[in-house]
Amino acid sequence: MKNLILILCVSLSIGYVTAQEKTISGTVTSAADGLPLPGASIIIKGTANGSQTDFDGNFKLKANVGDIIVVSYVGMQTQNVTIGTALVYNIALKYDSNNLEEVIVMGYGTSRRDSYKHYSKPKPTLASKLSGKVAGVTIQNSSGTSPNIVIRGSATARSKEPLYILNEQPISESEFRKIKADKIKHIEILNALQGHAVYGYNGTKGVIILRTKGHKNKVNFDDIDNFLNESYTQIEENIFKRTNLAALSTFSIDVDKAGYSNIRRMINNGETIPPNAVKLEEMVNYFNYNYPQPKDEHPFSINTEVVATPWHKKTQLVRIGLQGKTYDNDKLPASNLTFLIDVSGSMSSQNKLPLLKSAFKLLVNQLREKDKVSIVVYSGAAGVVLEPTSGHKKEVIISALDNLNAGGSTAGGEGIELAYKLAEKNFKKTGNNRVILATDGDFNVGATSDDDMQILIEEKRKSGVFLSVLGFGYGNYKDSKLETLADKGNGNHAYIDNMQEAQKVFGKEFGGTLFTIAKDVKIQVEFNPKKVQAYRLIGYENRLLADEDFVDDTKDAGELGSGHTVTALYEIIPTGIRSDYLKTVPDLKYTKSDVTSNYENELFTVKFRYKRPNEDKSIEMIHIQNTMLTTASDDMNFASAVALFGMQLRQSKYYNNATLSKVIELAERGRGEDNEGYRAEFIRLVKSYDNLN
Repeated sequence: MKNLILILCVSLSIGYVTAQEKTISGTVTSAADGLPLPGASIIIKGTANGSQTDFDGNFKLKANVGDIIVVSYVGMQTQNVTIGTALVYNIALKYDSNNLEEVIVMGYGTSRRDSYKHYSKPKPTLASKLSGKVAGVTIQNSSGTSPNIVIRGSATARSKEPLYILNEQPISESEFRKIKADKIKHIEILNALQGHAVYGYNGTKGVIILRTKGHKNKVNFDDIDNFLNESYTQIEENIFKRTNLAALSTFSIDVDKAGYSNIRRMINNGETIPPNAVKLEEMVNYFNYNYPQPKDEHPFSINTEVVATPWHKKTQLVRIGLQGKTYDNDKLPASNLTFLIDVSGSMSSQNKLPLLKSAFKLLVNQLREKDKVSIVVYSGAAGVVLEPTSGHKKEVIISALDNLNAGGSTAGGEGIELAYKLAEKNFKKTGNNRVILATDGDFNVGATSDDDMQILIEEKRKSGVFLSVLGFGYGNYKDSKLETLADKGNGNHAYIDNMQEAQKVFGKEFGGTLFTIAKDVKIQVEFNPKKVQAYRLIGYENRLLADEDFVDDTKDAGELGSGHTVTALYEIIPTGIRSDYLKTVPDLKYTKSDVTSNYENELFTVKFRYKRPNEDKSIEMIHIQNTMLTTASDDMNFASAVALFGMQLRQSKYYNNATLSKVIELAERGRGEDNEGYRAEFIRLVKSYDNLN
């Protein structure tokens, strides 16, 4: 009987323990920067049972309540975690400074710091410059004569050496160690995730990309739209069109400004600029111009100017400008805002999620009691982290932002679905309903392609909810995808590279970013063939419309926000002028073009169509420009400087070999009052680019 009871007790005990076994999961990251740690070891203490993190730092493991898991990673402090009732265990490992010895890397070997003082100081190698100077790069001592170079987030027990690329060619570690720091013009460090995306398996240990002074990058960006895994829409530059064959030019307005701040980031980082990243209209429209406020019932004023082209004596330059009506923030209608924030692993860098949080706090601080904010996040899946909250509860909203952390894959399509669902649920009929998407655009779960995004967002815009798209970070920035979302989702697109840009987007241009005053704004210009032989629209290649689309109210076009300005430039060739830009066209057999003798004083007629935000029928406006040439205004000089610089960056065939000094001269002449200092910053940017090349 006693034996039976003992057996029964043992059986119950075993059953109880077995019942406690469960599958736990989590993510292992670096405590220093939040980057995932692929290949980290998770072992149940005292057993051989364990697991290893995947490429995104994720793991799964069967364990019992009370088990202790030992989490370890090369160069990190081992951490013991006791399993309780929870199913998810996210673990952040700290660097183990005790296991790393500080090493000076010299051109002829290594030594400890205390013995280094006995030698004369040699010319520093690039390796010594990287040691302790570049975030994410660690120099580890080893038993050999050369220390190991490790890029954070990429080392494993069996593989430490990164891939070295010099002037687009792979080199060995020994070759890298011989490079003198003063020979290098540009350094790019890719971690494991970025390295794998760009260079495949060879990049999974991290990549150090170098370019020497005087080296001209020979990469053909017409064939590579994914340089450093960034993607840009292919741009086919607008050519001159003969007026007698194509008198109409039709396009959608574009208030996006991401192109300029993205270019600024590249120049400031000393990077080579892919031509497809240069969107001339977004560069020109980054700056505000001194257009008058509208004085009639229309939400914007129309302004035109014609001058001699500053970079070509045989052509003329036309400027068409719109000024949106400006509303004070307290006069704007109540807002129903849904923040849609990417918290995937690719957002862990300092210039992504951490910058994003600071930027959104600028917006939150301007909200009023009648405004409502919801927050949706997405990584491997999407979820609501803040239900609609009044704008006067700023500390609640900011706390929700502060609690966000990056990790996992990127289900952007699922996030968009959830954000729009929440925005529609809380829709304000007379208010401002908007989703604000903040991401690097790297969607890799569910709907991922640009076409997928277009189909998804075209369906969502029918809800009446507008969209603002904010891009962050670099290395895997998907400009093409974000541009598609903004263009097709009744929205605007900005790229935030620093807090100054965040202040511009969410501070100075708060109303324009968030409040639409006119939607589906289209422009159609008819040039007078008696005065204009040919014309070329500068930029807007991705915004061109068929001529018949102008009167078709079902065709989507751009949105104009409160206080926003829109500027378009045309270069025209007057009649009677011989130009190398125009090739001979055969005479037509069946069609004869008869030019009317009327309208001698008209250069062109420009028509505008727009819809009020809550209406579906367009309103048309007409403006006629005479043939008079004027002296260029400050705004015209500055806009032409920006356009010329963009053409030079794009390697356009139309900038007529004008120099960077011409850009600086025009910009200086058009600097004007420049109260905010943006024009002065442009001049400094051009000068720094000139010094780099």
